[in-house]
Amino acid sequence: MSVSLGQPVPDFTATATGDTTLTLSELRGRQVVIYFYPKASTPGCTTEGGDFRDRKADFDAANTVIVGVSRDGIRAQENFKAKQGFNFTLLSDKDEAVCRLFDVIKLKKLYGKEHLGIERSTFLIDAEGKLAREWRKVKVKGHVDEVLEAAQALHAGQ
Repeated sequence: MSVSLGQPVPDFTATATGDTTLTLSELRGRQVVIYFYPKASTPGCTTEGGDFRDRKADFDAANTVIVGVSRDGIRAQENFKAKQGFNFTLLSDKDEAVCRLFDVIKLKKLYGKEHLGIERSTFLIDAEGKLAREWRKVKVKGHVDEVLEAAQALHAGQ
């Protein structure tokens, strides 16, 4: 089962930074941006996370929570968050349950070899828990601004 635009996003619980777990349904009443990135502490993922970090106050003003997800273990996520000063939660999805729910595990090519990996993707969930927007095959440059615009428009429309 995968998420669909306009439909409720199935609830999930995942291991989160700060020695906690995050359950999606606990965020009802707020919009949620869930962004998936391939690997902690790599250049593109660091840039994307930094862009979200730098715009967090704007997302807060739009009643929007930011959550980053990768298949990295929780220790790697904690280190990534601390080193980059990220001011939002990162999830460790080693079993790929959340990745599969959002259908972001794709066949990728690196140096001529194929492997399964995370396709950089972002999802905006409305305050009632329905999928409002999705961005797949994301290019990092300018992406966070586009997501913020969508979050602000969604919030203004409520």
